Amino acid sequence: MSALPRIRARKSFSEVVGRTLHRGQLGIVQINVGKLCNQACLHCHVAAGPKRTEIMRSQTVDRSIDPLKGAKGQVHTVDLTGGAPEMMPDFRRLVLAARALNIKVIDRCNLTVLHLAGQEDTAKFLAENGVEVVASLPCYSKTNVEQQRGKGVFGESISALQQLNLLGYGRPGTGLVLNLVYNPGGPSLPPAQSGLERDYKERLQEDFGVVFNHLFTITNMPIARFRTDLERSDQLENYMQLLLDNYNPATVDGVMCLDQISISWDGRLFDCDFNQMLEIRAPFKARTVFELDSFDALSGQRVAVADHCFGCTAGAGSSCGGTLD
Repeated sequence: MSALPRIRARKSFSEVVGRTLHRGQLGIVQINVGKLCNQACLHCHVAAGPKRTEIMRSQTVDRSIDPLKGAKGQVHTVDLTGGAPEMMPDFRRLVLAARALNIKVIDRCNLTVLHLAGQEDTAKFLAENGVEVVASLPCYSKTNVEQQRGKGVFGESISALQQLNLLGYGRPGTGLVLNLVYNPGGPSLPPAQSGLERDYKERLQEDFGVVFNHLFTITNMPIARFRTDLERSDQLENYMQLLLDNYNPATVDGVMCLDQISISWDGRLFDCDFNQMLEIRAPFKARTVFELDSFDALSGQRVAVADHCFGCTAGAGSSCGGTLD
């Protein structure tokens, strides 16, 4: 992939930040299990879709689990993403292995996957094992959702949310956490997370009886499919400038790469999922999970950055857990 365009200030992310970033104590291991997905969303930074064949194999699953056993209780969360994580053949085995180690598991679910043949009991499996669900729902209106994600997606998403609610997800006292994710529909920054969360909760409950815990607003990263759309509309340079103009130094100490790492479907190690998609390798001695005995060795390491990192530090900031500031 070609480099991002030079922004008018002619300063790189490293120059703007003015210091080298280092990971602190590693607490989150995010595993991108592959690019196979039943959807092909316009904002997808993975460029996932139904025709993608990249998928994590059993041997790589095993080698992703083993370093968790060697960690001294520091890794508290395994964050499963994709693609659609549930479409990986060893998805449930990976979930069960992490839960057996008393590690929290997050499933980044596109919701419609729960309607696929063979996935009829997936929601029940997630509930029985206390898996936190982070579900993508880019708007509470049918028109906006289907512009990003395709015809029929909104209705299936609402149905899946209702199914999760029936199992106790998003309801007080159950311990079953259901968080939603909002991405802007175009080249703009997300609105304030707290206000949008109130709107989501009001509309989804009134219109569909759906409840959830929190809303995460995430900035679209100028990579993969979203970048291609920006290039086609001749908006890539302007979007990069928007990110720079809204750089917020208060977000830097909260960026997700400072306490997590990313594993690719083939076992390679990266500082984050975005770096993984751009093939920006982490400066680790171990290049893959096959060379790693314990995740503890990745704490304190330097983090590789590039200009797409402005996407995590613009405005209120952006991470897999929503805003930072």
